[in-house]
Amino acid sequence: MAGTYEIYVTNHFSAAHALKGYPGDCARMHGHNWMTEVYVQCTKLDSIGIGLDFRDIKKAVSEVVESLDHCTLNDLPAFQTDNPTSEHIARYLYQAVGKKLNNAHVRVSKVKVCETPDAGAFYWED
Repeated sequence: MAGTYEIYVTNHFSAAHALKGYPGDCARMHGHNWMTEVYVQCTKLDSIGIGLDFRDIKKAVSEVVESLDHCTLNDLPAFQTDNPTSEHIARYLYQAVGKKLNNAHVRVSKVKVCETPDAGAFYWED
């Protein structure tokens, strides 16, 4: 049976958001120092034993996160119809980073987004 390797990188960004329809303080504009973890599964290693170079993952994640950093998330096209919740941000990162990295032997497997050190959301697709 062939194995699967799962590797990950972390990143962070600072951004503001307001949750439309939320019955409390989060309906008002406020900011977070968001923390992200992007997990990548690899089914094949190269000749030196690497599934995907951490630098390549970090570069792809940084390019996507850079578009969110120091923004008002509600103003971005990705969040015009969906509230910029941790859940929706995780899905956005999963799809955007996946477009950059996914191939026959590599795929983004899940993304974790935390708005505080003790609260966050995962997103993945089966």
